Amino acid sequence: MIVSLFRRSTQNANRIIVDRLFDQIVAAARQPAIYAQWGVPDTPLGRYESLGLHMIVFLRRTRGAGPGVEALAQDVLDEFFKDVDHSIRELGIGDAGVPKRMKKLARMFYGRMGPYWEAIDAGDADALAAALERNIAPDAKEEPEFDARSLAGYTLAAAEALAAQDDASLLSARIAFPEAGAPA
Repeated sequence: MIVSLFRRSTQNANRIIVDRLFDQIVAAARQPAIYAQWGVPDTPLGRYESLGLHMIVFLRRTRGAGPGVEALAQDVLDEFFKDVDHSIRELGIGDAGVPKRMKKLARMFYGRMGPYWEAIDAGDADALAAALERNIAPDAKEEPEFDARSLAGYTLAAAEALAAQDDASLLSARIAFPEAGAPA
């Protein structure tokens, strides 16, 4: 009985940390400048792209950081996919259609991770902007206002800001993305 009390306490503490980190990532992804200034569509898919981008930057920061941080990152990633599942259901997709859409969205997410990480690792704003444009506004006619270069610059700044944050901050549920649209 006592052992289960301690286990539950540890699980609750981890849940609080995961929820706080995920909430901060969501808040960064929902910054108004991303939509109003840079033209990311304020649609379910556009919001998914922004959240996915911020998750990818977060996961890049946590890779190779050690078992504690990597385990935490996996928990945050699991929360991301639970949130995506919940959002699909809120859009009215029935139980039979959810797995198919989740597979598609997971493929999209992991398909973006490699090119985004590669461009971020190289500090290549042009390659990152090209990847963002391919994914967020593949048809420039539909999204003529999309500013991939500004979003790429912000993403590189976010990756740099997260790299400067120590593991202890992450483990205590503190992460700070830069302000979107702020002068560089």
